[in-house]
Amino acid sequence: MIDLRRFADREHLLLASYAMHSRDSRGRIYDEPEHAYRGPFARDRDRILHSSAFRRLSGKMQVFTGEMGIYHRTRLTHTFEVASVARTIARVLRLNEDLTEALALMHDVGHPPYGHCGEDVLAEAMHAVGGFSHNGFALVIVTELEQRYSRFLGLNLSAETLAGQDTRAHKAEAAVGRSPILEVQIVDLADSIAYDAHDVDDALQMGLLSIDELSELAVVRRSLESIRVKHGMLPTTQLRQLLVHELIDLQVSDLLQMAVEQLRPYDGYRAGELCEAGVRINHSDSLGRERSELEAFLFDAVYRHKRLIPVRDAAADRLRTLFDILSAKPDRLPLRFRVRAEKMPVQKVVGEYLAGMTDAFCDAQHRYATEHNAGPLADW
Repeated sequence: MIDLRRFADREHLLLASYAMHSRDSRGRIYDEPEHAYRGPFARDRDRILHSSAFRRLSGKMQVFTGEMGIYHRTRLTHTFEVASVARTIARVLRLNEDLTEALALMHDVGHPPYGHCGEDVLAEAMHAVGGFSHNGFALVIVTELEQRYSRFLGLNLSAETLAGQDTRAHKAEAAVGRSPILEVQIVDLADSIAYDAHDVDDALQMGLLSIDELSELAVVRRSLESIRVKHGMLPTTQLRQLLVHELIDLQVSDLLQMAVEQLRPYDGYRAGELCEAGVRINHSDSLGRERSELEAFLFDAVYRHKRLIPVRDAAADRLRTLFDILSAKPDRLPLRFRVRAEKMPVQKVVGEYLAGMTDAFCDAQHRYATEHNAGPLADW
């Protein structure tokens, strides 16, 4: 017989006292019997992994659109990279890896098509109904829009997984007072570590930046010096790949060194007690300044690059046109969204429908909506 008590015993032996232990979970909205050999957060991870919204991340570009090639990262590849970084940090700090992975896999499921410009369009178009946040929309997806069970809508995730995503949706509030559990904090940190390094990789590969330009930045210069000490002079392609690895390793190492020292006085605290103490882990001040410099540079040199602007503008126009058409004619929404529009503001429902689309699906629905004056669009 499988004895679930062994699962709790294993966590007690392996996890730090201030990790989120499965036995302390507040449960789910809809009660379910315990699984024979998976803890609650492992079940959450698997439910997110098998969700339709998660699979659609493969068709949503991270920064660039598909019109600029297929090498660069999608939301799906970015999500796996975040999960990998977050799991590494969780393992070293003896935190709950199942919960960490569930949070990492979930963190971007609410992103709309066309990268950052898609979110900007929806935020502006939905201003009258509260705007749009991909972090908030992720909660709508996993609690309402996913349809995988007969007894309830959504995925019925654990309270801690939902609370972690809610923290991402309300970052300003979470930055003061009671702190989020450590598993939530490290996923947020892993997200920024991953996208800083990987946006550098994509921009270099596409020729938007050169290594010489990047070497003006302190964190890149430090990484390049470390690579040359270890490997000597290298061809540009190899140097680019090693630069991504070094940027990640430098940031993770710095974070872990800071966290280990910061958490040392709290040995014996439970997760809730650590939150009450307001403990927040982060990079060292010096690396924090270097990361801010890198992110400011990427914002100006990559996200606003002259080659990206026409592509982003065209994608934004398609999304804006669809929003206007469906807001004026909600009868063109798919059936389940028409049903939602009977009890919710039409603009909010239209925004939800558009936000769930992949880039290619949005292109296809735009063509259909503009070429046909009637008839509902397809559901995703």
